Amino acid sequence: MSDHVLHATDATFDQHVLQARGPVLVDFWAEWCGPCKQLSPVLDDVAEQYAGEVGVCKVNADDNKDVAARFGVRGLPTLILFVDGVERERVLGLTSKTRIAGLIDRHLEA
Repeated sequence: MSDHVLHATDATFDQHVLQARGPVLVDFWAEWCGPCKQLSPVLDDVAEQYAGEVGVCKVNADDNKDVAARFGVRGLPTLILFVDGVERERVLGLTSKTRIAGLIDRHLEA
């Protein structure tokens, strides 16, 4: 696991994500979710590639039901890109590093 990936909870989500400046990519996942496990090393790579530019944060949806419900997360994995605390993009399901990098790059250039 990357040193650049934060783990947020219901208690720390606002601090780690909503109060952060710039982009933060949040991965809602669960232990039982196969696609979530496949996505994990991809997110580690993304966190390394964008270290210092983009935060990457994981939220276990089973253990943190309040924040998952607050953002209407109904399927896993769900990736949400927040910029300055505002949701800008959402991707449901397993996706590629190329697609993740593309959505991040759109918001870094903006």
